[in-house]
Amino acid sequence: MKRAYSVFALIAALLLADSIQARTLIHAGALINPDSTTLREVTIIVDDGQISAVENGFTHPGGDDQLIDLSELTVLPGLMDMHVHFTSAFSRETYLERFQLNPADLALRAAGAAEKTLLAGFTTVRDLGDRFNVTVALRKAIDQGHVRGPRIYTAAKSLGTTGGHADPTNGWRMDLRGDPGPKQGVVNGVEDAAKAVRQRYKDGADLIKITATGGVLSVAKSGQNPQFTQAEIEAVVSTAKDYDFHVAAHAHGAEGMKRAVRAGVRSIEHGTFMDQETMRLMKRHGTFYVPTISAGDWVAEQAKVDGFFPDIVRPKAAAIGPQIKATFSAARAAGVKIAFGTDSGVSAHGDNAKEFALMVEGGMTPTEALRSATLTAAQLLDVENMLGSIEAGKQADIIAVAGDPTSDITVLENIQFVMKEGVIYQQ
Repeated sequence: MKRAYSVFALIAALLLADSIQARTLIHAGALINPDSTTLREVTIIVDDGQISAVENGFTHPGGDDQLIDLSELTVLPGLMDMHVHFTSAFSRETYLERFQLNPADLALRAAGAAEKTLLAGFTTVRDLGDRFNVTVALRKAIDQGHVRGPRIYTAAKSLGTTGGHADPTNGWRMDLRGDPGPKQGVVNGVEDAAKAVRQRYKDGADLIKITATGGVLSVAKSGQNPQFTQAEIEAVVSTAKDYDFHVAAHAHGAEGMKRAVRAGVRSIEHGTFMDQETMRLMKRHGTFYVPTISAGDWVAEQAKVDGFFPDIVRPKAAAIGPQIKATFSAARAAGVKIAFGTDSGVSAHGDNAKEFALMVEGGMTPTEALRSATLTAAQLLDVENMLGSIEAGKQADIIAVAGDPTSDITVLENIQFVMKEGVIYQQ
């Protein structure tokens, strides 16, 4: 009887030991949470993909614990980019490639872009417009561990109007254009607006992206004219609320921005010709601003190259690009809420952190720039309870750099360590 009892006890002990997951202990030389003071020599304890504790000093690991020694590095929360396009990689060939690339081609490109972004320290992104719903599939593949990449919140296909910035047939030959509608993301009227949002829900999107004004890179004359009526944007936002979606609005011109803000969009993207009235509206409504200075810089440089852009695009790129940084400075001074975003896919994937230096040049302190890519971005996504800082109970999204980004923001361009939900991707 004693022998049987001891065997059962041994089995139970083995089962219990197997059920207890080993912890990961990270010894951080410095820990920066952008809304608090920098801590020195702390231990971050990670358990089952979450942060279970942050302790002063270097805690000695137990027998089964994994120790990661980052005692010579500065540790930060995983960064968040609120405006990327994983199915894009802009080049001279981009306009022709719309007729050449199949969904599988774009999916493979997107997977590579996602991995580059993760290894650059960005553990969460919003993808604000793709083709063939590729980023819906990519999000699933990343979540299931088939592909390495950041946590994706995707808008799938952006919504536009006939001839507008997100009309997929802009610039095409007449016999190829057809008449795309809500299924393809093209809206004309209130009913179309509701149907287009519902289609994105059916397609598996996480949020809605509209192109409230003209754009720089679309093959169309204006880069800033309003392209949705007030009623259409209100219908998009109202329907989106039914599906727990927020709405991001691409906008360069002031009138289109004002319509979008009044309708209740969550964020304005680019905001190039934002005026003081728009800034006041955004502050009143709590609207976030995602400036994408990198994209403005990039298109302005390419506009200097003969033949890089079509003739109809080149003057827009030359005019709009340089203006974004000035608008960013004015919006920051006015107290508009600014979240980090690059428009990567226009500028190169993996170069996301170069946006920080541009933000600091535009008047932000390094700490403010860091906050825009952590806590403020988490607030935009309404996930600040799980992301945006290194605290007990949050997801273990953790990066590390050599140096102090609060004094030299460019050290974020060289990431030494990346962890997402407790899994190490770069060390």
